[in-house]
Amino acid sequence: MTSNKQIRLASRPSGWVTADNFVLTEETVPKVGQGQLLVRNLYMSVDPYMRGRMDDARSYMPPFQIGEVLQAEVVGEVIASRNDDYAEGDIVDGMLGWENYSLSDGNGLRKVARDSAPLSYHLGILGTPGMTAYIGLHTIGKAQPGETVFVSAASGAVGSIVGQLAKLHGCTVTGCAGNDDKVNLLKSKFAYDAAFNYRNSKSLPASIKEVCPDGIDVDFENVGGEIFEAALWNMRNGGRIVMCGMIANYNDEELQPGPRGMMTVIARRLTIQGFIVTDHPDVGMEYVRNAAQWLDEGNLQYSETIAEGIENAPTAFIDMLKGKNIGKQIVRLAHI
Repeated sequence: MTSNKQIRLASRPSGWVTADNFVLTEETVPKVGQGQLLVRNLYMSVDPYMRGRMDDARSYMPPFQIGEVLQAEVVGEVIASRNDDYAEGDIVDGMLGWENYSLSDGNGLRKVARDSAPLSYHLGILGTPGMTAYIGLHTIGKAQPGETVFVSAASGAVGSIVGQLAKLHGCTVTGCAGNDDKVNLLKSKFAYDAAFNYRNSKSLPASIKEVCPDGIDVDFENVGGEIFEAALWNMRNGGRIVMCGMIANYNDEELQPGPRGMMTVIARRLTIQGFIVTDHPDVGMEYVRNAAQWLDEGNLQYSETIAEGIENAPTAFIDMLKGKNIGKQIVRLAHI
């Protein structure tokens, strides 16, 4: 244990992220000072919001700096500690580096039970994506039993959970995904009542109308762009639009106009609200407690796409932005 491989930001993207925006470096494993702990990183999350941090722009999280080690949510094992709150062998979850070993003072970390669930689940269905789905559906969208929920990017890390939560709540659940295999998985595994392949759609408004013939009560928006516009035109009176993500626009070199049809917001008395999951910590932990039970009972299903090794983290991130993953995209850094 002398070498620590790391992924750093080499340059800011112009449009789509490429492998040239990353650089792999190798440093010595840091020594543990008083009050610190050393974490051997096991699983690392790559997520759409990271694309925004690659730009030098103001947002709800500070931008990555050129030359610095990128950050991500990580599950790891404490292998050395001079911090009274953590012992060797503890499993922790928190924001650490795109690297094999991370030095921490313990701030922002939380302990994870080693045998409560597969450890990678704490980055997905028992972590931020699951909390995002729950908070967006219930706190922001205020979904009610009997309502129709439409989810874009429905087979992704958040979308694959939203549909199941909505179904458990007694809603009709519909959505869209980027290929036929994903659409079939939505209906066979993730509890969707109806779904369509948006890449094959000749008319997105008509495709949404087909799966939501009575209109949409809650649009859980992960994509933006033309799909958001089409959902907007299919909203029912008093509908709620949950703005979770806009992945269709993350790699735009210039801001795009739209959506068209905003008069619909007035005519149908719609509510559009964005949210950040960390603004609702109590609701997030409520979800984790419930989700652990739902998993045990078989009422929640989960999928991961796992890449192996820190060297493949940039490719995993780019593939996730292009929608190649099913469920949560994870990078496994070490075995335990």
